[in-house]
Amino acid sequence: MARGNTRQRIQDVALELFAEQGYEKTSLREIAERLDVTKAALYYHFKTKEDILIGLFHDLTRPMDELIEWAEEQPRTLEVKQEILRRYQVALSSAVPLFRFMQENQATVRELSIGLTFKERMITLSGLIQEPDLALTERVRCISALFTMHAGMFFMDNVEGDPEEKREAVLEVALDLITQAHRAR
Repeated sequence: MARGNTRQRIQDVALELFAEQGYEKTSLREIAERLDVTKAALYYHFKTKEDILIGLFHDLTRPMDELIEWAEEQPRTLEVKQEILRRYQVALSSAVPLFRFMQENQATVRELSIGLTFKERMITLSGLIQEPDLALTERVRCISALFTMHAGMFFMDNVEGDPEEKREAVLEVALDLITQAHRAR
């Protein structure tokens, strides 16, 4: 099996186990057993659970980094800010397992380096969709647009309806918030 595929399998299985029993209660031995490989084979790719988590985090947040890089090169128009939210929704949907892990293991995430880098990404992203001269209420609208998307990812699972319609509804609310903030200028 190719190295990339093995790394991906390790990360997928580790994330499953972390979700099932928690990060702290999962051992490298259990990950190796679930994969039906030796601990030595696992060590070839990852030395620690934190290494697995950091690798997962980097892989699943790459679309977010690419979005930030793209957004920093764009003019700060309403249309660009709306496109940032659209692209952010796509990035979020590809990282759902990681965000669920982060939500359920907040204490662990705070202790690891990934917590800080995620917070930095969110601060950067929120800065890209708001202007420094906005009134406080309008800044709250911009930040709320991002968190509407996060809330939609977690809580819309409990709402009946077509997944695509729910996704569109969450995006519509986020776009409304950013549009209101932009028009208040």
